[in-house]
Amino acid sequence: MTIDEQLAYLTKGAEETIREEELKAKLERSARTGKPLRIKVGFDPTAPDIHLGHTVVIRKMKHFQDLGHTVVFLIGDFTGMIGDPSGQNVTRPPLTPEQVAANAETYRKQVFKILSPEKTVVDFNSRWLGALTGRDWIKLCSKYTVARMLERDDFSKRFKEQRPVAIHELLYPLAQAYDSVALQIDVELGGTDQKFNLLVGRTIQQEYGLESQVIMTMPLLEGLDGVQKMSKSLGNYVGINEPPGEMFGKLMSISDDLMWRYYLLLTDMTAPEIGDLLSKVTSGAVHPMEAKKSLARRIVEDFHGAEAAAEAQDIFESTVQKKRLPEVMPSKCFPIASPKKLFRLLTELGLFPSNAEAQRKIREGAVYVTTEDSRLPDWKRLSDPNFEFDPLQYPATVIFRVGPLRHFRVTFEKGE
Repeated sequence: MTIDEQLAYLTKGAEETIREEELKAKLERSARTGKPLRIKVGFDPTAPDIHLGHTVVIRKMKHFQDLGHTVVFLIGDFTGMIGDPSGQNVTRPPLTPEQVAANAETYRKQVFKILSPEKTVVDFNSRWLGALTGRDWIKLCSKYTVARMLERDDFSKRFKEQRPVAIHELLYPLAQAYDSVALQIDVELGGTDQKFNLLVGRTIQQEYGLESQVIMTMPLLEGLDGVQKMSKSLGNYVGINEPPGEMFGKLMSISDDLMWRYYLLLTDMTAPEIGDLLSKVTSGAVHPMEAKKSLARRIVEDFHGAEAAAEAQDIFESTVQKKRLPEVMPSKCFPIASPKKLFRLLTELGLFPSNAEAQRKIREGAVYVTTEDSRLPDWKRLSDPNFEFDPLQYPATVIFRVGPLRHFRVTFEKGE
């Protein structure tokens, strides 16, 4: 790629780049000297169960990695014990060292589904922040004013509403900024909610005699409903560890308009490639359903491989489009003599790892049952977790479905 093509590829989907001309200059210098840029994203290991919304920034890291630059996946084991105040109306309770360690390891396992392990530097900011002396912290604090710190929306709002703002919370942006000093970072990425912290990094680098980092903020991804941001608590998410069929089915449920947003933020396609596909769909040369299948297959392939993605597409076309039951599905004989709450039954059958997960999925409307073991089943949605499932009201064999593609055959052994 030319420098301009690299710049277009790297800024694709970004909400804001400060400053784009500085990034271009850094890319030109890197090409001239052969020295790769150093790119940083910091993760406080507070919620390690990653969904596609979290991968927007991680995929942008991959784009820099694809062009030969050094990506630093920074685990904030030190700052995680402070607690990021971004967007918080109250002081966030800090994590224990044990929680941080466990969550950090989970992060490492998940992010390498996108990033190349060989090309990624994994670091922990306790390595330098934990080594700072009291004198070092005072020096760092002297380089930023309280007035500027209180310009931050969440701090100023809490201050005006007389909600507590703890002193240690003011240290968080400074600690994150010092990460960029210690690592001599050229570009820092983050969500739009991280803009204040990233800007502090630019200032603090200058204070320590370094060239300011370019900052790039990535948008928050809309969930499957296309309205609210993707969130596990809202049930509009796609988890990257979900089975291939479930991922594929969820992605096929998004609107045609949202599909292009997902192409932009969740794939490695360039903007011209996406524009070309959009033109073909608009002209009628490609059906929107086929474009959506291609999107779902790309994303599933990223996390589960090409073979699993192809199989998920085949199952979707057979079970959803043609409304057939899969040829093969997990089966189980289950002894039951009296009514049992639906969420408990599904957990005991092994459809969900916990009662809480079963209850959540049922409330989301993701669970169905059919009483006909036939080629064209008549599905009934089960939306009440506390529904008393009575085996006497059903034939000996029923089929449960979770989401569009996950099927499970159960034969009840009815007791006396």
